[in-house]
Amino acid sequence: MPTRTKRLGGSRTRSSTTRKTLPKTPTGITGFDDITEGGLPRGRPTLIAGGPGCGKTLFGLEFLMKGAVQFDEPGVFVTFEETAADLELNVRSLGYDLPVLIKQKRICIEYVRVERSEIEETGEYNLEALFIRLDDALRSVKAKRIVLDTVESLFGGLADTGVLRAELRRLFGWLKERKITALITGEKGEKTLTRQGLEEYVSDCVIALDHRVIDQISTRRLRVVKYRGSSHGTNEYPFLIDRNGIAVLPVTSLQLQHKASEEFVSTGLPWLDEMFNGHGYFRGSSVLLSGSAGTGKTSVAGHFLEAACRNGERALCFTFEESPSQFVRNMGSIGIDLDKWLRKGLLRINAARPTIYGLETHLATMHRDIDEFKPSVVVVDPLSSFEGGTRGEIHATLIRLIDYLKTLQITAVFTHLIPGTGTLSSVEQLIEGGVSSLMDTWILLRNTLGSQGVSHLLIVKSRGMPHSADERTFRITYDGLAADGTQLAALPQSGNRKR
Repeated sequence: MPTRTKRLGGSRTRSSTTRKTLPKTPTGITGFDDITEGGLPRGRPTLIAGGPGCGKTLFGLEFLMKGAVQFDEPGVFVTFEETAADLELNVRSLGYDLPVLIKQKRICIEYVRVERSEIEETGEYNLEALFIRLDDALRSVKAKRIVLDTVESLFGGLADTGVLRAELRRLFGWLKERKITALITGEKGEKTLTRQGLEEYVSDCVIALDHRVIDQISTRRLRVVKYRGSSHGTNEYPFLIDRNGIAVLPVTSLQLQHKASEEFVSTGLPWLDEMFNGHGYFRGSSVLLSGSAGTGKTSVAGHFLEAACRNGERALCFTFEESPSQFVRNMGSIGIDLDKWLRKGLLRINAARPTIYGLETHLATMHRDIDEFKPSVVVVDPLSSFEGGTRGEIHATLIRLIDYLKTLQITAVFTHLIPGTGTLSSVEQLIEGGVSSLMDTWILLRNTLGSQGVSHLLIVKSRGMPHSADERTFRITYDGLAADGTQLAALPQSGNRKR
């Protein structure tokens, strides 16, 4: 019986098409499985290459540990450089008890000692003995995963590298026949991705790790060079190595698909809430407080933090100019008691010099802190401290951070220092325009010379709500920020009022 076809635009297509997805093995590494849309190719070899200290071995260890603990997939770690005792110390820093996993037959460590003199004495060289050891190790734990770290060690004592390449090709084919998901680490080469050109025949998936230093600031980045049979993110992604292991920031997964909330959160200042039609900020919105030094930007942000904590919400503050204790002390001088909320666990203040990391690492660190603490509101003080990149790089970093916060419906307040008296010159307008265009609400603060401590506040814009267009004057007092002609009233008990 003839196959029925449809003609569309002069071409024939089958009436039904079956799309098959490539089976994948999740790594459990934060962010990486998002980039690769599921993890590494199941039952196939993957090459991960990079220079010393970029995290290759740690990536392999975390791949095995999380496979054994989270996904019930036992694994074998084949090491040519480190002993089982060395590896035990390494994974202990990640919170894993390697001896227990070995005793439970969820992990097997196979240490292969390679000596140049021994290789030269064998005559004709092959990896048959290695095959036998690997087969025994895989069977002992019924392994689904294997890591070879690093295969360059096998090349050390062999003059005829062509023979070894052929043997390695046979090894990878041998693993593929057994449907073992393999991760092979390799050292970075000068003109090739690895020293021995392993990517030429380990071609199902190739990952490059990079540890670069620019202006004395180091940044780690990851790139999926090749992934046969699967779509994947192709950018360079910043990643962290800390006490929790590796975390990759998958910036391509952030899209403008967040929901716009109809709820409001208090600014912490009743007179400022009234300027926003009596409500405050939209929940999940981004707010920019810009002005010159001494205009009260951080103080406005401090009132916002206190209001959120008083309403029982978690608040997270990133400060780049003051230590946490200094920040708390300074806010206490104007009647804002943040220490109480720190003790109750509703407030966390993270302080770091902007020059300690690159922009991408700062961004990844902030992501991890937000994921751990799960705040409802976030304050970043100040944005102007981010000087470790071009205007385009800073702009891209802010877009990623703001989109991430919006996705989580976190209300964010950013302070930004304008040089001078706070009046926008032509150059400053360009700078402010690049930042303020990302914000839902923009508040401008300035001082008037000779005004004896009087500051001015103007709401430049606030998307989606009516707001006061008047410029309000206020003073910084021992009881907080008091608008002229008003007294500082009690904070509202609810920050979730509906329109």
